[in-house]
Amino acid sequence: MSRKIIYLINPVSGTRGKSSLKELITRRTKEENIDFEILPTNAEGKYDFLPALIAKDHVTDVVICGGDGTVNAVAATLQGNSVRVGIIPMGSGNGLAFAAKIPRDPSRALNIIFTGKASLIDGFMINDRFSCMLCGIGFDAQVAHTFAQEPTRGLQTYIKVTFRHFFSGKCWPFDIDLPSTGQHFHAEAFFISIANANQFGNHFTIAPQARLDDSLLDIVIVKKMNKLRTLLSVFHQVRKGRPATPIPGNGRVIYFQTPSLRIVNSRLAPLHIDGDPQPTAPVFEIQILPKIFQLIQP
Repeated sequence: MSRKIIYLINPVSGTRGKSSLKELITRRTKEENIDFEILPTNAEGKYDFLPALIAKDHVTDVVICGGDGTVNAVAATLQGNSVRVGIIPMGSGNGLAFAAKIPRDPSRALNIIFTGKASLIDGFMINDRFSCMLCGIGFDAQVAHTFAQEPTRGLQTYIKVTFRHFFSGKCWPFDIDLPSTGQHFHAEAFFISIANANQFGNHFTIAPQARLDDSLLDIVIVKKMNKLRTLLSVFHQVRKGRPATPIPGNGRVIYFQTPSLRIVNSRLAPLHIDGDPQPTAPVFEIQILPKIFQLIQP
């Protein structure tokens, strides 16, 4: 089957320039004798035009050259569409790409676009908003809100902002319901991560058992404790991991899997979705969307 690729290039995501990427894409795609078009991404994250363009031009692949926020916006528009989605990671975290084992190097990522296989992966909804990778409530969302205002991006800036907030960070009360098991529990927590992918980004694994296609959300709750224990517990979870448990336990870090959950956020802890700051809410209804779009992977 002949292919037609649309490349979407985000001119501001991450830390690297984009002019050489356009040249690389043009040269490599012509060498493959594949029809293609290069378009800029939309600053407001609006991609409502894509389904009609895909149908009109018989587009087979949409390749996102950007970060997790751009991937989220495009995937939200294309969920349920038969078009294949590819990623050339150009952001600061690149969590979904790295979870799918897509390398940061653009030439190697292009190799996967040309030779990889597309398979259906999950997404999820948090209230009326789509997430393809990870959302967080609490500390990591505070970091995301501050990071979005920084004049420079990249891992060093993210680490600086993280440590700035860590020592002044607080905990929030949450009430959590699990419809699939009928369980209810309360937690005073530093943060809650709801993960479809297994990491925050930059190869920092937060949910080691998370898979993109298992129709389950991985929930990680870091409970209230002193700062040293928080640091050690998060380090253990990020670097070494711990297995999910069938029933939420009583440890310092709770890790379990579920297809849905309800979180009462009475103190309005901040929210991020796929690394981008979002308005918070007093209640979050969270639901997996099984096998919602096709991702090109190695």
